[in-house]
Amino acid sequence: MFISISSFVIANDMGPEVKEAFRNRPHLVENAAGFIKLQVLSPHENPNEIWLMTYWTDEESFQVWYKSHMYHDVHKGIPKGLKLVPGSVQVRGFEHVAE
Repeated sequence: MFISISSFVIANDMGPEVKEAFRNRPHLVENAAGFIKLQVLSPHENPNEIWLMTYWTDEESFQVWYKSHMYHDVHKGIPKGLKLVPGSVQVRGFEHVAE
């Protein structure tokens, strides 16, 4: 299994709007080959920080999704006026080792 963890920090206190957008997202990733599940997290100590954990059968499935038009389509639901802390966006890949 491959896990992608993406994170970013919201610069303009739109955390509640961003979280609501995730709750109401169009669920397009669920149609991607190799997709297992998505979790969206926000740490208590920084409610303007968002972490996305996507689980995939393999890294190739993630890469196909990440480069697809559907990946770009899901970002159309981003609240207008959202600003991110420069340099805060990270996308990292992980090998699932054990549970």
